[in-house]
Amino acid sequence: MTLAVGTRLGPYEILAPIGAGGMGEVYRARDTRLERTVAIKVLPSHLSSSPELRQRLEREAKTISQLSHSHICTLYDVGLEGEAEYLVMEYLEGETLTDRLARGALPTEQLLRYGVEIADALDKAHRQGIVHRDLKPGNVMITKSGVKLLDFGLAKAMAPAKATSMLTSLPTMAGAQNLTEAGTILGTFQYMAPEQLEGREADGRSDIFAFGALLYEMATGRRAFAGKSQASLIAAILEHEPPSISSVQPLAPPALDRVVRKCLAKDPEERWQNAADLGSELKWIAEAGSQAGVPAKVVAKRKGRERVAWIGFALATAAVAVLAYGYVRRASPAPRAIRSSILVPPKTSMGMVAVSPDGAELAFTAYDTEGKSQIWLRPLDGTAAKPLAGTEGAIFPFWSPDSRSIGFFADKKLKRVEAAGGGAPIAVCDAPNPTGAAWGRDGVILMGQGAGPMLRVAAQGGAPVPATKLDASRHETAHRYPTFLPDGRHFLYLALNLAGGPEDQANQIWAGSTDDAKVERIARGYSNPIYASGHILLAREGNLVAQAFDSGSRRLKGEPWTVVQQVGLFGGFVSFGQFSASEAGILVCAANSLAPSRLQWVDRAGRRIAFVGEPALYYGFPNSFLSPDGRKAVVEIYEPNIDRSELWIVELESGVRRRLTSGPSGNGSAAWSPDGSRIAFSTDRTHQGDLYEKTINGSVSERPLLEAEGQKIAADWSPDGRYLLYWDREPRGLRRVALMALPMFGERKPIVVLEPASREDFRAKFSPDGRWVAYATDELGRSEVFVTPFPTPTEKWQVSSAGGTMPHWRRDGRELFYVTLDGNLMAVPISASRSFEAGAPKLLFETITPGAAASEFYDVAPDGERFLLSVPADTSTPPLNVIVHWTAGARK
Repeated sequence: MTLAVGTRLGPYEILAPIGAGGMGEVYRARDTRLERTVAIKVLPSHLSSSPELRQRLEREAKTISQLSHSHICTLYDVGLEGEAEYLVMEYLEGETLTDRLARGALPTEQLLRYGVEIADALDKAHRQGIVHRDLKPGNVMITKSGVKLLDFGLAKAMAPAKATSMLTSLPTMAGAQNLTEAGTILGTFQYMAPEQLEGREADGRSDIFAFGALLYEMATGRRAFAGKSQASLIAAILEHEPPSISSVQPLAPPALDRVVRKCLAKDPEERWQNAADLGSELKWIAEAGSQAGVPAKVVAKRKGRERVAWIGFALATAAVAVLAYGYVRRASPAPRAIRSSILVPPKTSMGMVAVSPDGAELAFTAYDTEGKSQIWLRPLDGTAAKPLAGTEGAIFPFWSPDSRSIGFFADKKLKRVEAAGGGAPIAVCDAPNPTGAAWGRDGVILMGQGAGPMLRVAAQGGAPVPATKLDASRHETAHRYPTFLPDGRHFLYLALNLAGGPEDQANQIWAGSTDDAKVERIARGYSNPIYASGHILLAREGNLVAQAFDSGSRRLKGEPWTVVQQVGLFGGFVSFGQFSASEAGILVCAANSLAPSRLQWVDRAGRRIAFVGEPALYYGFPNSFLSPDGRKAVVEIYEPNIDRSELWIVELESGVRRRLTSGPSGNGSAAWSPDGSRIAFSTDRTHQGDLYEKTINGSVSERPLLEAEGQKIAADWSPDGRYLLYWDREPRGLRRVALMALPMFGERKPIVVLEPASREDFRAKFSPDGRWVAYATDELGRSEVFVTPFPTPTEKWQVSSAGGTMPHWRRDGRELFYVTLDGNLMAVPISASRSFEAGAPKLLFETITPGAAASEFYDVAPDGERFLLSVPADTSTPPLNVIVHWTAGARK
């Protein structure tokens, strides 16, 4: 049964649905007696119809409720309301291990930490005679304080009176998700011990088997046992052993392999006999350093490695990284790719990465909690990264050929600094709109600009001069992201037509030369190119793709192949991938870091009221995502499988989501019509950004409103429906941005609201009476919120102080809201009956994560008393992926 928001189960008020599974539907609820948020699991209807099952559930629940452990979700209560049998549990915020594993294997440090916590929780339960019986990734919640085990003992509590006695009586429904049957009492097939499959009684050692399967999947990103059918899966569990962890992850500690093998023993007598011993072993691996963490094949090379240059990885210690390099350098007829992970600094998010030419050090930009970037340096044989002084605000880091200096852009200048530190950065030249750079062996630096040809400048300083020439016949408007080839003279770059879409024929990878003006076409592309180890690397359809390349003849060879799936793309730049490689055979790349978000209602004090719908990869520049009546929302959701964003409509009461657009290219930046019947949006199907509209009920298909060169970002629709406000970025030159209004009547000739400037905030809103426009601009050196009359901007008033963005009006026009640059939601009283007057900003609450991630936004309910926010569902930052011998994948 599905419960509506506001339904009461005893003293508990349903606030929002959270999810559903084989053991029932889960809701977030409020305990009206104790004024606390709880999670309520409404169990399948067959329980309430059976007095025997109800008695068993209550008896088991009493036992389970006595479990008190920091890594076990607490069971508070059990109840029956009408036909609804329910459990009341601790409410947890975070993501399940299932969701985390969808992004790949866990770093070893994280795996061991979670493993120790799970073992400790199992030991606590087993000592009290409670067996989980359904340990799986979906029953492990990752929170800020660590893991929490869910549904302890419920498999037994919900079992029928007669135990399953034979393998043949297992569920056989074909096509069940993950080869499981919803509501089965026995657990989940992939993690069930042989004795459970054979119908024998499960004990604590059955949980240890499931825990071993869990550890295997955390370490490798693969399930320990798999099959195309339930029968083949059962046979795999009963008869076969999974490939060793080290065969999948060569740098995994050998001791972990031994631990997991013992967990997965077919005979319970041969497994770890208790979770305490298992937890102690995992803790020893985590603390033992080099001896536990060194792959066995590397140990024998340790004494003879004094003359070998080190290359390392982020495992537990520096010794792990140094010894791993000995393995990589050992002669082998078929070297294998070795993968590892590097955790980013705490409380930061990843920006751009650059591996030094000698492969010994990694430079990357990271953003702190206030959204400020800085370059960090990480020796690849070390265990920690350190910020590089003087590089605040840096983007596009790149190395000198001798690996001693780092170039970067900050404060609208090209700068360089010694990697060893100790000196202030030196300004090389002005660079108001940079798009990548490369440092050649002859002391020349190439750099892209927002639009226009590639520029070259001496590393010692001077005036930049053109290094390439735009080809008008090919409709080129920009040359970006240079990278030098091994001869130090030739270089690769990306040519673009910024007036066109991603599929424009001008979007190509070219080779140029510092000696002459001759250029050579290499391949179609829409990404920054990297040359390394005889290959070109590009981001294509969201993945990192490589193809063999002869740098002498500058010709591609063979077929392209995928090196890494779902590589990170850095927002704000056309397809700039977060990856770097060196001739030393090191590849470093970020995973796609767009994390799931959730829609959440909060009040004016910032108190959480309710979640809306399920998490999704919300994205884009939504200026007015609440419908005029406040009952719906339009959201932009990134879909990794097609590498583009689409628009969806969300019913706010039920949380039900339905698709509004479906290609043929990316669609986003939506604005509601005043009557709530239509959506205006931006699309890049013909140009970088055209304006289209569509009715939300689908009665009228998409139709163009404005198709022209330039990037147009829909902002807001005037209350009388006569004007559509949008930002328009120039396709050429400095690519300045103007605030425009498109008349929805007559000849529809756009009018200028604000003249072109360097602003790129893309936030603007009509006042409820349509007489004023609030907008954010960086014309003062940082983003501030202003208000100007519409349609004639004769003057303007600054509303924010100390920085502001994302303006929204209250529906009666008496308040204007905005977000400060450090993440606080502010309210400004407004008087605008005749002339405009703004009062002092007042702090309401801390809302959006500082730095204003693209996946985070807000809007105001019509009454001005509630705010609908997009908040992260996962606050963790994916680690960097490090791959040595990454070209080994080409042999497969």
